[in-house]
Amino acid sequence: MQVSRCSRASRSDDGSLDLHDEILAQLDLIVGAVHSRFDQPRRKQTERILRAMDNPFFSILAHPTDRLIGEREAMDIDIGRIVHHARERGCFLELYAAPRRLDLNDTVCGMAKDDDVLVAISSDAHSADGLDNAAYGITQARRGWLAPADVLNTRPLEQLKQFLAAARLR
Repeated sequence: MQVSRCSRASRSDDGSLDLHDEILAQLDLIVGAVHSRFDQPRRKQTERILRAMDNPFFSILAHPTDRLIGEREAMDIDIGRIVHHARERGCFLELYAAPRRLDLNDTVCGMAKDDDVLVAISSDAHSADGLDNAAYGITQARRGWLAPADVLNTRPLEQLKQFLAAARLR
């Protein structure tokens, strides 16, 4: 299984992904995130994210609101529309478990559950010590009333592969 985390999935104003589809087609998992231009107007920022999610190879929207606790407020986006679009598109949302981010918050986790959108809990570990962050993500997910069935990465590997492949076909 080849895995790529496209950490700068949309540096452009319009939400186009940084890598060409020919490259993305070779990978099993594409995790897209906004890493710049956080201050765009609500409608434009929302449309940018929706366009990125519409890429046929897109799998998971990473840290959807881009908040950094105590440093940067969440982007002004229509998160309800993004959650609903994830369901329609068949992709997933990340709950970034690092304590400085905890993005998705508990309210949005509940919205995802209500809209039948699976959430992937990510520790974003850069070393073995970072794996401990998963506990924060699990706690945040529980605050949003997520159960293991609502979490993408609780699945056995073969089922996880099926979910990811299905997301690419929609």
